[in-house]
This record gives sequence, structure tokens and C-alpha cells, in this order.
Amino acid sequence: MNERQFGKSLGSPVVLGCMRMAGMAKEDADKLIGTAMENGICSFDHADIYGGGESEKLFGQVLAGRPGLREGMFIQSKCGIRQGMYDLSEEYILDAVDGILERLHTDYLDLLILHRPDALMEPEEIAEAFDRLTESGKVRRFGVSNMNAGQIALLQNWIHTDLWVDQMQLSLAHSLLVDEGINVNMADKPGEVHTCGTLDYCRLHRIAVQCWSPLQYGFFEGTFLGSSRYPELNEVLGEIAGRYEVTKGAVAVAWLLRIPGVEQAIVGTTKEERVGELSKAAQIRLTREEWYRLYRSAGNRLP
Repeated sequence: MNERQFGKSLGSPVVLGCMRMAGMAKEDADKLIGTAMENGICSFDHADIYGGGESEKLFGQVLAGRPGLREGMFIQSKCGIRQGMYDLSEEYILDAVDGILERLHTDYLDLLILHRPDALMEPEEIAEAFDRLTESGKVRRFGVSNMNAGQIALLQNWIHTDLWVDQMQLSLAHSLLVDEGINVNMADKPGEVHTCGTLDYCRLHRIAVQCWSPLQYGFFEGTFLGSSRYPELNEVLGEIAGRYEVTKGAVAVAWLLRIPGVEQAIVGTTKEERVGELSKAAQIRLTREEWYRLYRSAGNRLP
């Protein structure tokens, strides 16, 4: 898998999400990370809340046991979700990063992402935290997650560095980012504005969109692959997968990477075989006809 320009940085189009890594044996985690890198996946997604910090800790144990491995990686982590609340205060961001670095056994993050919008966030505080993290060399780039265009613009007005990514839920079965752009000025449910034009805003400002839950429907309700809720989608996925000699999952991820402005998809598997299969999505460029056929087969209509 070739690295490519995303937003203003470098990373692999398919990212290994490490949320479910907690609880794995160190040997298995080592093999999973190694398999990812052998298949061209150099980007790894963490958050301080994943497994209560255990996912980062296990990943850090692998890094500690394999000197030199870190230099070939692009590691990102997120902070801001606490028990019963969101917290993007300067104090919490700084403390969270120190904990992340210690658990990951690394001196720096390639990217720090603010995990969720905090209704009480003060852009001035976030700007100060980012400045201190930049000056100390602990964080090289910054981004956000689950934020709309207005929230990104608010932060960007205060901080002294560019925001590089917005991590959003997006899949064939959760395509609100795309739906509102297709159904402009339509007085029906697909035309409802849910994201304030965030996809176009990110393209305009060269902010990469990263997709989380690329194979899921709803809010962690399950995967649409093989689901009886999506018979037509699975039929079309299977047909196109046969054409490209890949799995249905790889086609579903390739559908995301075909969207202009969507630069990365985060896959959260802990199975080595699946990592290899999904990595092939980066080698596929769906035709316009294939992309729209998949979109329609997921239950979407064109106005």
C-alpha cells in the first residue's frame, strides 16, 4: 500500500484502529501490528479511553520490545472523553497527552485528535495547550473528531496551527456526510442537514476526513456485511468483490476512499487475516457507476 498525501500530511489510506486491542496477548498484538505493516498499513489510531488505556499500554509494550519499529509508524491518539462528560480544558489535554505518551512508550505523537466536541470548550485554552505541546515536541500535528464545519472554524480561528483531520463516522450504511450534499434543497429526510456541510468544508480547507466504523450501521449496532438488513447491498458488494478479486469488506472501504476529501478509513479488526484483506481497499478505484450502484443498494435514492 503506497503512502499518499492526506490533508497536509502522510499516512496510509487504511488505518488500523486499536480500540479492541485491550485484552489481547502481547504476542498476538505483536503479530497483528506486524501484519498491518507488512500489508502497507503504517497508520495506527488510538484514544486514551480505549480499554481504559490498556490498548495504548499493550501497543507500547510491543514498541518497547521492537526498537526501531516506531520510526516507520504514524501514530495518532485522541483525548477529551471522560467519565460522564467531555473535557477539552487546557489542563486535561496536557495531562492526557502525558499519559498517552507514557502508555505508548513513545516521545511524541504524529497526530493528536480532540475526541468529541465539548460544549464548555474555550478555544483560547485549546490554543494554549496546542502551543505548549508543539513547543515541547510532544505532538507534531493536531486534528478533531466528530466536529462539524462551524466547530472546526471556531477552533481554527484561535489556534496557531492548522487542523489536519476530522474523524467522522461514515460508511455505506451511515452516509449522512454524503447524503446532505446529494439531496440539496430537498424537503425530505435525506435532505436534512446533519453536518453543516462538513465534508465540503474539509475539502475547501484541505482537512482530511478519516472514517470510523467503515463497516458498521447505526451507532455500533453491527456490521452490514452479511446482515439480513442489507440483502441488496451485500449482493452488489459480492458481485463487485468478485470482479476485483477481493472481499466485500475491501470493496466497502474502497467505496469510502473513492469519495473526494475522504482520505483514510479506520478498520478496527484484531484478526490478522482481515487486516490483509482490508488493506487491499487502497489498491481499488471504483468506477463512478460502481460507486453509485453501491450507494443505491444501501437503500439510498437519488433525487
